Amino acid sequence: MRSDSDLTARARIGNAALELFGSEGATRVSIRAIAAKAGVSPALVVHHFGSKEGLRSACDQYVISLVRGDPDDPADLKDAAGLAAMLEEAEPVRRYLARAFLDGTPEAAALFDEIVETTAAWLEQGSAEGWVRPADDPRARAALYVTWLLAPLAFGEHLSRVLGVADLHGTDAPLRYSRTSLDMLTHGVFTDERLLGAWDAAATKRRIR
Repeated sequence: MRSDSDLTARARIGNAALELFGSEGATRVSIRAIAAKAGVSPALVVHHFGSKEGLRSACDQYVISLVRGDPDDPADLKDAAGLAAMLEEAEPVRRYLARAFLDGTPEAAALFDEIVETTAAWLEQGSAEGWVRPADDPRARAALYVTWLLAPLAFGEHLSRVLGVADLHGTDAPLRYSRTSLDMLTHGVFTDERLLGAWDAAATKRRIR
């Protein structure tokens, strides 16, 4: 779960776990399998992480650290675009997130909530700096933004077919569809407010606000 140049046993174990959890699911992967892929003994996996759950928790924290960026470098949060940049750059992380959310475990729910909270803070920072529009409901916006970004993980098979790419988790595919996503988020889709007006009329009728 570090750079390729980091060859410590702990890093190799983390990288192996992230890859295997993503490809097979945490419930289907054993400590022995992780150890074999990392080229270490099962005892060393336990020594560093305590258990498979400890290892999964470390993977979760690693993913969260990527979403947060470098808190000591404001440019990292502003320019890297947090979750979006992470999803574009890290193939094992995309596979890990896809599998985690498909498994629907309490750990995955906690991970999603943490990503939403982190993204909400990032968007609010952007709003304060003037490069993100203010929102009436910042938390709802953050949750929907995260869902928007993670949707390709859940619909990978269908998106691969429609976009004509063999592997949606490869480097080129996210760059292809994320440009369209960013264009929609930056410039919008609709040219007037007729749909907002229709929603407001329906909400007023149903007394929803």
